[in-house]
Amino acid sequence: MTNKKLKVGIVGGTGYTGVELLRLLSIHPGVELTAITSRGDAGLPVADMFPSLRGYVNLKFTDPAQSNLTECDVVFFATPHGVAMSQAQELLDTNVKVIDLAADFRLQDTAVFEKWYKMPHSCPNVLKKAVYGIPELYREQIKSAQVIGNPGCYPTTVLLGLAPLLEQGLIDFTAPIIADSKSGVSGAGRKAEVATLFAESSDNMKAYGVSGHRHHPEIHAQLMQLAGENVQFIFVPHLIPMIRGMLSTIYVKLSAKAKTLDLQSMFEQRYQHERFVDVLPAGVLPETRSVRGSNQIRIALHKQDEAGYLTLIVVQDNLVKGAAGQAVQNMNIMFDLAENTGLEVVPLLP
Repeated sequence: MTNKKLKVGIVGGTGYTGVELLRLLSIHPGVELTAITSRGDAGLPVADMFPSLRGYVNLKFTDPAQSNLTECDVVFFATPHGVAMSQAQELLDTNVKVIDLAADFRLQDTAVFEKWYKMPHSCPNVLKKAVYGIPELYREQIKSAQVIGNPGCYPTTVLLGLAPLLEQGLIDFTAPIIADSKSGVSGAGRKAEVATLFAESSDNMKAYGVSGHRHHPEIHAQLMQLAGENVQFIFVPHLIPMIRGMLSTIYVKLSAKAKTLDLQSMFEQRYQHERFVDVLPAGVLPETRSVRGSNQIRIALHKQDEAGYLTLIVVQDNLVKGAAGQAVQNMNIMFDLAENTGLEVVPLLP
C-alpha cells in the first residue's frame, strides 16, 4: 500500500455502529472520510448529530442518491439488512471494496438467509465471493477479499472462544455446545422502541430470542465449518441493563484427549500473536468494563473436571470488536495496512 490515504465511505452513518465507525476512522492515519450517507438527515453536519465528533469530522450527511461512493476505495454499510446487497455490485464494478456490518454476506446458504431475514437474497453471485470477517480465523482470505460479511456481535465472542478447541478436535459432540450470552442495550440499535426505553431496560434483565435468534444460524454454520462435522448448538441471548458490552459464557463437553491437555497453554499459544485477543491468566475472570470502547476481546477458561466440561467466558465491546472495530480491522488487512492501525484505543474505566 502506498502512502496515499484510503477514501472511505459509510452508508448509514446515523446508527450506533455508524458513529462508532466515524469515531475510529476519524483518527485513522491512513483514511480520508469521503462520504457519509443518510437519506433522512442529508445536509446535516455530522457533528451536529454527534457532538463527540466536533473537531474530528467536518462532513455533512449526504443523500445516497447524490453521494460519491464510487470514488471511494472502500465503503462500509452500517445499514439494515438488505441494503448492502442492493448496492454491492455497482460498487464492485468500479473497484470499490465492500464491508457490510449487517447480515447480507454472512450466510452462504441463501435459503437459510431468506428463512431468518424474510427477504430474498438479491446478489447470490456476490455472496459466493464474500469472506466472513473474523481476522483471527480467516486472515488470509480477507487479504484478497472484495466483499466482507462483518460478523455479528454474539458470533464473534462464541467463535473466538471455541476456535482453539474446534481446530484441534477437542470437543465431544455427543453433548451440545451451549452459549449463554448477554449484551448491552446498544446492541438493539439506535431506534425508538419500547423495549429499549430507560424505564423498560434499566434495573431489569431478560432473555430473548430463545425460540430462535438470527445469530444462531450464523454461529452454527461457522461452528460446522471449523469442526468439519455437524455440531449441536444451543444459544440463548439476554439483554442486560448497560449501554455497551457483551459477555458470553460457553459450556462444552471435552473429548478424552482434551482432558489430558493443558488447555490454558494451548489457548495462550493459539492467540499469542493476536493483538486483539487476550487470554487471561488461569483463575482470572473477565469483566465487560475491561474492554469498553476498545477492540479487545478477553477470554478465560475454567475446567469442570468432575463433569468433563470446559467453561469459557468471553467479553468484548459489542460496538467495537463486535462491529465497527472488527470492520476497521478487516479494512486494514484488505489494504495491507498494519492490522492495529487506528485501533489502539485503551479501554475506558470506570
